[in-house]
Amino acid sequence: MASNSVDEINEKQFDEKISKKIVLVDFFAEWCMPCLMMSPIIEEMADYFRGKIEFAKVNIDDNQKLAGRFNVMSIPTLIIFKDGKEADRIVGAVQAEQLEEKLKKYSH
Repeated sequence: MASNSVDEINEKQFDEKISKKIVLVDFFAEWCMPCLMMSPIIEEMADYFRGKIEFAKVNIDDNQKLAGRFNVMSIPTLIIFKDGKEADRIVGAVQAEQLEEKLKKYSH
């Protein structure tokens, strides 16, 4: 499900991945329709913000401890990490424009 620009990561890779400057992590599940709707938007943003923001996906079915660690109660949940700490969160599907506006704050 992940493309070249958005890697699917697991618990082992997670902390190293979010320690980079700015990372958006998409918590999703294969069976979640809003998650599937968000996937092309996230791919588009990954291309748009390439070099400024990293993007990753976490399948909550395969990584339940991570979902619990970040209190992911509904999906999709997009969490923006800055230097390893949660900086922002979007719960539910959003339009590309809304996500882009939110990410612009972190792409300087």
